[in-house]
Amino acid sequence: MNGYFNFGDWLVIILYLGGIVGLGMWFGRDQRNTRDYFLGSRNIPWWGIGVSIVAAETSALTIIGVPTYAFAEGGNIMFIQMIVGYVIARLILAVVMVPHYLRGEIYSPYQLLEQHLGVGPRRLAGVLFLILETMAAGVRVFVACIPIRLMLGTQVCSLGGLVDPILGAILIFVGLSLLYTYIGGVKAVIWTDAVQFGLFLAGGLFALFYIPSLIDGGWTAAIAKGTEAGKLVWLNTHFTFSAPFNIWMGVIGGTVMVLSSHGAEQLIVQRVLACGSVSDGRKALCLSAVLIFPLFLIFLLVGVMLWVYYRGTGHVLQIPLPEARPGIKSNDFIFPIFMMTEVPHLLKGCLIVAILSAAMSSISSAITALASVSTMDFVKQIVKGRDEEYFLKFSKYSTVFWAAMLVLTAWLTREVTFVLNAAFSLRGLTAGALLGSLIIALFWRRLGPRATMVGMVASFVVMNLIYWPPNIPNAPALHEWWMKTFGGEVFWPWFTLIGTSVTLGVAWATKAIWPETKAVRNN
Repeated sequence: MNGYFNFGDWLVIILYLGGIVGLGMWFGRDQRNTRDYFLGSRNIPWWGIGVSIVAAETSALTIIGVPTYAFAEGGNIMFIQMIVGYVIARLILAVVMVPHYLRGEIYSPYQLLEQHLGVGPRRLAGVLFLILETMAAGVRVFVACIPIRLMLGTQVCSLGGLVDPILGAILIFVGLSLLYTYIGGVKAVIWTDAVQFGLFLAGGLFALFYIPSLIDGGWTAAIAKGTEAGKLVWLNTHFTFSAPFNIWMGVIGGTVMVLSSHGAEQLIVQRVLACGSVSDGRKALCLSAVLIFPLFLIFLLVGVMLWVYYRGTGHVLQIPLPEARPGIKSNDFIFPIFMMTEVPHLLKGCLIVAILSAAMSSISSAITALASVSTMDFVKQIVKGRDEEYFLKFSKYSTVFWAAMLVLTAWLTREVTFVLNAAFSLRGLTAGALLGSLIIALFWRRLGPRATMVGMVASFVVMNLIYWPPNIPNAPALHEWWMKTFGGEVFWPWFTLIGTSVTLGVAWATKAIWPETKAVRNN
């Protein structure tokens, strides 16, 4: 057992794990059909969905890693410029996209592709989502379980010595998330997300105000030291396609990125589809816009406070920083180490619960999104003549299957450095194809299905060519050639904009060169 926890800490953790599973199972009772299972009967309050949207996009790695941006040598809070785009995109989606989502009853944004372009684009979009979301979610699970294994200790995470501790951590959190997701579907996921959001927000606020209490001079001195060290610098107006963050990445790249992640990817759109009306969908997205900025600001400021505590005042880490692992830097352990060594008992357990809640929220969200697309966009369209009871059973079996795939992906990628380093970039490989196809379906459908699919494939190929050459390990010559030819590595905030532009551009060119004779749908 972790020697830094006492009985009270473990009691808090166990009560949380048991309570959140029980809560999810209670909220998700009485599932009678796929509408209940994947749309929550469309009777969930808009505020619960709005909070769930933020929880779904906030993983344990985010809660651990965001403070690292500010804590790192030369770091600051310039990541907050990205959140400007996150807010703008939500407001655009609330005005433009929500009426399309809630006109009738659909289960995924890919159904809009079939309505306006045909079944081919819908299935291609579904395949791209299933493959890349499985990889991205599996990678996030693995990387997040590295610090979780540090926090909970070898004995717990190895399940009493039965398995490798990292595998044990993966099994624990995927398994617990699966329990309530399997029984309750999206309604259970949304309500547990709402509770988990409150827990990790409370954890961030506690850390933000507790750390200065350990510093001579308190909050005022901590802010002064952080300002003097340049840790509170937030604005960079210099335009670049490579790091560091700048305001153009936020306003342009961040906006387009979230237009895709919240407008064309099932992980988030599934929550909007569960709203009962256009008004509720808009309010849910606007609430998430209000919450996302302060949430990230809190955890960036926690990173500043951690730097002041450990670097500005000379406090010594009671646990040496572990060596960097594939996909996670040494500094990413700072916040967990602080929790374990500097926070009083019971409160320590509550802070660990904040990390665990973010981990379970992101896992359950991925499982239900994958199950929804595989069932409603593929199986229900192929298997005819079956009743709702059959598809509800299949939906639950699909949930189990995708949970197993997340475990498998997380475990297999533990040694694959170049995949793990893509933890935050994998989604960008398909985001442009998904957003571009949706733009064509809704606003430029005269291009037709064939041109759309060619554009999607071209976008996927181009984004892989942009990402992998400078990131493949043990290939210094390739990396050197790339840096010399293109002047630097393209930073992930630009991925979606580039991918969307390629999708639209290639689709337009394909239509001009290779026109379809079949009439394009106008519905």
